[in-house]
Amino acid sequence: MDIKDIAKSAKEASLELLGTSGDLKNLALKNMLKSIEEHQNEIFEANKKDLLEAQTLVDNGEISKSTYARLKLDENKMRDMLKGIEDVISLDDPVNKVFWTKELDEGLILKKVSCPIGVIGVIFEARPDVISQIASLAIKSGNAVILKGGKESNNTNAAIFKAINEALENTENFPKKAVNLVFSREDIKGLLELDEYVDLIIPRGSNKLVKYIQENTKIPVLGHASGICHIFVDESAKPGLAAKVCVDAKVQYPSACNALETILVHKNYPAIDELKKALCDAGVKIVENPENFSHEWGDKIVSFKIVENTDEAIKHINKYGSGHTDSILSENSENVKKFMDYVDSAGVYHNSSTRFSDGFRYGFGAEVGISTNKTHSRGPVGLDGLTIYKYKLFGSYHTVEPYAKGEKTFKHKFI
Repeated sequence: MDIKDIAKSAKEASLELLGTSGDLKNLALKNMLKSIEEHQNEIFEANKKDLLEAQTLVDNGEISKSTYARLKLDENKMRDMLKGIEDVISLDDPVNKVFWTKELDEGLILKKVSCPIGVIGVIFEARPDVISQIASLAIKSGNAVILKGGKESNNTNAAIFKAINEALENTENFPKKAVNLVFSREDIKGLLELDEYVDLIIPRGSNKLVKYIQENTKIPVLGHASGICHIFVDESAKPGLAAKVCVDAKVQYPSACNALETILVHKNYPAIDELKKALCDAGVKIVENPENFSHEWGDKIVSFKIVENTDEAIKHINKYGSGHTDSILSENSENVKKFMDYVDSAGVYHNSSTRFSDGFRYGFGAEVGISTNKTHSRGPVGLDGLTIYKYKLFGSYHTVEPYAKGEKTFKHKFI
């Protein structure tokens, strides 16, 4: 099937999913979980093949070391994949939630109710565990999905998709073609042109990938182009603990989009040397006052700058940050409040590592991505971010004319 036919089939599946019960969606997810468990040895073997081929790409400079790191699927990631599906199963069905009910007039009731978005296209690089995350969230939220991974993970992607597809095919009455996987570069271009069938595009990958998608489609795009995350170490921060948080935010997973990229330190912080030593001991290279504060290192490298006060830190973050996640380490409640209120990011933290910015850690079960958008959904996007809403009006053969003539008036009463 070409990409247009796949999108058409996905659109048909999305319309069937509109009325699919929560029990049936959970059954599909349970079957998916079981199938991935049963096929995990095949998935690991496929991943080994990808890693072997990807090493050549790294050596030739075609992909970065950080991309290679995200590609590896080990037992820990498999455990997290399976746990993510289990968590999604345990969550409430996000569809048909009534946000409010309003009596427009006697016998004329308006309800705002959640519903699926429709067909979602997800384009991602490396990280084959994304497939199970996206598929489980899409199924639970009643959306059809078209997935396109990077060429470096084709074998792993195909193995995981095979397990998922087998599970869904064996789930009686579950819409076919709800989860789809495409492989070629041409499919990306084709997918971006199919605004007739695709309702939302979610890119997960490099700054270059996200910008390309944003500039080459009429379909709404949800995501973030980069993850320039900051920690501001205020003068009142506790030295040992502040260093621990900074090291965690940079070292725990250096290539993650929520990893620390810039440390801002108050000029009067008493333990600057100790902070630098802790970073160096953890293998972090410190670049003081770099030419480009908007650079995403994606490695054990961090930008470092001394600032006059909280105001300067906030201005720096709002100028150079990507609106992803930024944190203040401080014992000064006034500075904390100012930072939390005035930093314009999807995640603003106090005395916490930026690495907490994650759907799994937020209790969303899994995430479809992290958005720095100002509309629809922001931050880690879980189930709720994959729904929109519709207005349902229940009447008793009401007509507009009596209200237009002033013979009747609206109550507009929430009930």
